[in-house]
Amino acid sequence: MKNKKIFSMLLLLALLSTLVFTTVSAKPSPTVDVQILAVNDFHGNLEPPAGSSGRIGTINAGGAEYLATHINNLRALNPNTVVVSAGDMIGASPLLSALFHDEPSIEAFNSMGLDFNAVGNHEFDEGFTELLRMQKGGCHPVDGCLDGDPFKGAKFKYLAANVVFNSNEDNNEDRSDEDLKTLFPAYKIKEFDSVKVAFIGMTLEGTPTIVTPSGVAGLTFLDEADTVNALIPELKKEGVETIVVLIHEGGAQVAPAPYNGCVGISGAIVDIVNRFDPEVDVVISGHTHNAYNCTINNMLVTSAASFGRIVTDVDLTINRKSGEVVSMAANNNIVTRDVAKDGLITALIAKYNAIAAPLANRVIGSITAIITRTGNAAGESALGDVIADAQLFATADPANGGAVIAFMNPGGIRTDLNFVGSAAGEGDGNVTYGESFAVQPFGNNLMTITMTGAQIKAVLEQQFNNPAVGQNRILQVSSGFTYDWSVSAPIGSKVSNMKLNGVAINDADTFRVTVNNFLADGGDNFTVFRNGTNRLGGAVDTDALEMYFNAFSPVAPGPQNRITVLP
Repeated sequence: MKNKKIFSMLLLLALLSTLVFTTVSAKPSPTVDVQILAVNDFHGNLEPPAGSSGRIGTINAGGAEYLATHINNLRALNPNTVVVSAGDMIGASPLLSALFHDEPSIEAFNSMGLDFNAVGNHEFDEGFTELLRMQKGGCHPVDGCLDGDPFKGAKFKYLAANVVFNSNEDNNEDRSDEDLKTLFPAYKIKEFDSVKVAFIGMTLEGTPTIVTPSGVAGLTFLDEADTVNALIPELKKEGVETIVVLIHEGGAQVAPAPYNGCVGISGAIVDIVNRFDPEVDVVISGHTHNAYNCTINNMLVTSAASFGRIVTDVDLTINRKSGEVVSMAANNNIVTRDVAKDGLITALIAKYNAIAAPLANRVIGSITAIITRTGNAAGESALGDVIADAQLFATADPANGGAVIAFMNPGGIRTDLNFVGSAAGEGDGNVTYGESFAVQPFGNNLMTITMTGAQIKAVLEQQFNNPAVGQNRILQVSSGFTYDWSVSAPIGSKVSNMKLNGVAINDADTFRVTVNNFLADGGDNFTVFRNGTNRLGGAVDTDALEMYFNAFSPVAPGPQNRITVLP
């Protein structure tokens, strides 16, 4: 009996020692691991994008059903996960999203658990008031709720640190937060096991020059680096030592560019990051649709290509006591299509496809061969010719404007018109409304204005001195209008020999000219169009193209003989 008591006491002591040891060994880890999952430039691509737009190298990639699964699988690896975007999640979208004012894409990212999205330039395609609706919810003011259900808005938060109301707009009733001068909050802070991480979001300073100016009237877009640096003291006061910037601006590698590499990185993002306060740790970028994984100025700088083809996994180890980053690494993961589809996204796509399909699959005309947006040496494309001709056709009647010349911005032509029939079954050579919409997804209205010959020359000279894009941006021109431009001639004197139907154009002559409302408002920095007079609004660009196909099918590729490039 005595031995049993001794044995019991020894056993009890052993158990107590185990408990003490367990308690002592359960001290919190000195570090916290945080995972950031990042995308950018999704552009409403709910369904897997086709062709090269749906590949990374030779691997088929993208599609919201697969993106959601990849995000969920990565999220399962770390409970301290935040999902972010560097802008352009909506705008310039395929018909399935654009037909419903991109509400389906917002709902998809609600389902995926997106936390923060920095505004991009395309978020302003329908104006900042419409962007506020994306955040707050509510039916479209003109079209209502096209799917029959209320639109509840984004569960994630838009961030816009460098987008501020002009001083005389401070009392604008559409503001998202009356305590802020920014359109949306400049930043948000998340805590992970008592460690604070700040996420600052912004778009490129040049946004007003590449969106319809009326859509951002009353807003000022500030310098990106100056904006971030000014926020650092405020964040430090809030006890933040780990800072992540979500910025809709980017760069490019030297080709061939590895999607997980950083070979000769260049572009606007390099200068911006080099000017950031050293307190910034990670920069999630976008805009250029390129993929890269870099270290610049001791900061991790990443981009996830576009269209949901890549999700970037950034892993941070943060000192629990100091809040400083101890180590960081990033990996660009291809959103392969060999995983299970996310059921919630599949159901969402099916719902909207059922509503959109009758419109998307309607045949509007036919073509004799593929018509591409690829420019020749002069910068003129076969599809640019066709679109400019269609816009001239829609506005040539004096009752519709009396236009004799039409110009089209090449950046507004988003894809080719393929000859081979699609999965909709329309057959080779037939063009559906959905295919036409993919070419011009912005819903721009035509505008006919009066311009002098001198103004036309001046706007053509702006093709070669365009800080908005940093390269030549050749306007596409309608049949009957011709001109030459010289590679070697100085800026401001490159354009010569302008003619309309073979007759030389003089500076004092006046002409009725058709452009879309984006150009009419000075978009892409073609500011001379703003000086056009006697403005008359016209049809939506897609309607104009449909009218042209109805009248002239089968339509051949444009001749690409209207612009001549000289040495």
